[in-house]
Amino acid sequence: MSFPRYPEYKDSGVGWLGLVPSHWPVMRLRQAARLNPSKSETAALPRSTLVTFLPMEAIGEDGSLALDRVRAIGELESGYTYFSEGDVAIAKITPCFENGKGAVMRGLHGGLGFGTTELIVARPLPQHLDGTYLHRIFTSRPFMQQGEASMYGAGGQKRVPDDFVRDFAIALPPVEEQVVINHFLDRETAKIDALVAEQEQLITLLKEKRQAVISHAVTKGLDPSVPMKDSGVEWLGVVPAHWDVHGIKHIVSTPITDGPHESPAFPDEGIPFVSAEAVSTGVIDFDRIRGFISEEDHARYSLKYKPKRGDIFMVKSGATTGVTAMVDTDMDFNIWSPLAVIRAAAFMSPHYVLQFMRSLNFQEAVTLNWSFGTQQNIGMGVIENLSIAVPPLAEQEAISGHLRQLLDQFQPLISEATQAIQLLQERRSALISAAVTGQIDVRGLALAKEAA
Repeated sequence: MSFPRYPEYKDSGVGWLGLVPSHWPVMRLRQAARLNPSKSETAALPRSTLVTFLPMEAIGEDGSLALDRVRAIGELESGYTYFSEGDVAIAKITPCFENGKGAVMRGLHGGLGFGTTELIVARPLPQHLDGTYLHRIFTSRPFMQQGEASMYGAGGQKRVPDDFVRDFAIALPPVEEQVVINHFLDRETAKIDALVAEQEQLITLLKEKRQAVISHAVTKGLDPSVPMKDSGVEWLGVVPAHWDVHGIKHIVSTPITDGPHESPAFPDEGIPFVSAEAVSTGVIDFDRIRGFISEEDHARYSLKYKPKRGDIFMVKSGATTGVTAMVDTDMDFNIWSPLAVIRAAAFMSPHYVLQFMRSLNFQEAVTLNWSFGTQQNIGMGVIENLSIAVPPLAEQEAISGHLRQLLDQFQPLISEATQAIQLLQERRSALISAAVTGQIDVRGLALAKEAA
């Protein structure tokens, strides 16, 4: 669908912005919003007053907030970022900024909150700016692209500077027009979001089916006529009678290990340094590495662990705990502490071990053994004692080959749905960007829909 343009435009005087509607004044965001309001606003309140607490994981990439955490002001006023009802926040650290983490602060306990220090908070001045519209600006393509270009720091510690937000130039329509644009975008993005949800549901169903296929093969085998026995492990159930059941520590060639428990320096180039983000999709994605480490750090870390083709990484802390991926490259790289390494012994097929660890049974065992601190995690000692069903090596290889053939049927369907989601999200982003930069005139469309 094509949208009309405004009747008259003017030169904004801003290179990337170009022509804007003639009645939209161009200003810096500091003229329309106040950045990082002072915690002194809470000075008159008792330190025991309960307010909302928002760590980064409580802030969604879709503008949502998890508001179930409350803590006393006295516990939060040092070391956390302050905001109040109606403020607009965005994450400033990579990759949270690029992923669009941010929200309008609504529904705060007592109207106040504190959160991660990795937030930039903007308070719209009501005569210039609507909060929802500001959030639209923060999630628009031009803002995101220029924000990424302004980042400072290295590797996983890159941040958008506060001054970038403060000095960001934008053409702002009158507040009442901002509200009309919001209504239009709410309606149109809801349609796109519904289509995205359909594709996400399809992917979920395909992945569930894929996991069911894996689970049956690695716990029951390929011959339905073989006698079965109780594995002695509740979550594993019955297995073929000729299979063994061992703890993972008994099927590895080297003790299970992990990456260094320190934060290295991240130079602009060097040896790739892999953490949980890079294996979150089930493969090692070197486009999502934590950053680079120096040759010296790599040599030092390699005394503990040096990656080898066929090694299996398992995320042992964070939101993706339990996710696995296999090393399929001979390139030099190293890993960080959130990853545990399983190196299969000679009597084990690495591909079989990988698929067993992806089975529903094993993933349920991981979930049962989670512990919680600041985030979910599973200890190295727990991992090594989790059980694995062990067929003879020839049968392991037959199961692995069988699964490769079956799973190859699922991946094109998942990829197709994933691509559809990407295209829909690009459409959504382009629509928001066009609306908040005045490239389309949605006033008549929004008002006509309301009248209907």
